[in-house]
Amino acid sequence: MEPLLIIPLILSFLITLFFIPVWIKKAKQIKLVWEDMNKKNKTKKIAGSGGIVVVFGFILGVLIYVALKTFYFNSTENLIEVFAILTSILIISVVGLIDDLFGWQKGGLSKKSRIILFLFAAIPLIVINAGESRMIGIEFGLLYPLFLVPLGIIGASATYNFLAGYNGLETSQGILILSSLSLITFLTGNSWLSLISLTMAICLIAFYIHNKYPAKIFPGDVLTYSIGAMIAIIAILGNIEKIVVFLFIPYILETILKVRGKLKKYSFAKLNKDGGLDVPYKKFYGLEHISIYLLKKFKNKVYEKDVVYLINLFQILIIILAFILFGGEIF
Repeated sequence: MEPLLIIPLILSFLITLFFIPVWIKKAKQIKLVWEDMNKKNKTKKIAGSGGIVVVFGFILGVLIYVALKTFYFNSTENLIEVFAILTSILIISVVGLIDDLFGWQKGGLSKKSRIILFLFAAIPLIVINAGESRMIGIEFGLLYPLFLVPLGIIGASATYNFLAGYNGLETSQGILILSSLSLITFLTGNSWLSLISLTMAICLIAFYIHNKYPAKIFPGDVLTYSIGAMIAIIAILGNIEKIVVFLFIPYILETILKVRGKLKKYSFAKLNKDGGLDVPYKKFYGLEHISIYLLKKFKNKVYEKDVVYLINLFQILIIILAFILFGGEIF
């Protein structure tokens, strides 16, 4: 990878970091603010849909990369794939913003509407016949672009949104997964895809500065859908579907637990009078609930950031295991 290509990474980070305070102010002006559910002071409203800034920084960063590649390196290699990525992310972020504006407390978009709109985000990848139709030793043919690609986009976008609702959780998870995918795609010979993945991770790092506990801004569906779609896109274009499914184990488990609650149980904790968190139901309906239960075995008081750290630790262990188990395909 050319050293000059670090410029898009630096600029995307700075652009995101600069515009976050601008969006926080604007969101409060237009009343796009939400309650911080796991804290005692719920009267304090937090700016929502901060993912808009991350997507903006990501798109500009990638466009700067395209400009450098076109005018400085005189190369148009993989530009069709790059613009397919940008189009997909732009579509899915608009879907997320619509869902945010409808409001999760009001039900948001219907499940049927959401799936149909997610499908539109898969179209750019379908029309360029992204990825390789042979997977796990099976030749899927047209079934791959017409069924498996949209299934991947829809599945990853929807389920990434399940493991959420705690300051910094969605953002830090995105940083961990996309950073690891950047390394994996670099090692497997897809340096251009590695840079795209790293650009999103860098933007998330800038966002995390304001989203970590105690959060000044929330990501919203506009970001969670975009991160999920981005992970699926990297899997498809990098031909690393097996590895990504393994990295997605926390989200698969979260989905199973959410389905157990018929998708009606929230991830939020029960807030005690002393500000500590407790399991809100008699059964577990999310990894967040399991985390609180486990943490209370060792701590008298469990706080929001403790839950985030434990889930992040679980994700790190999954990443390490992925490098061990799939080392032959990566190195």
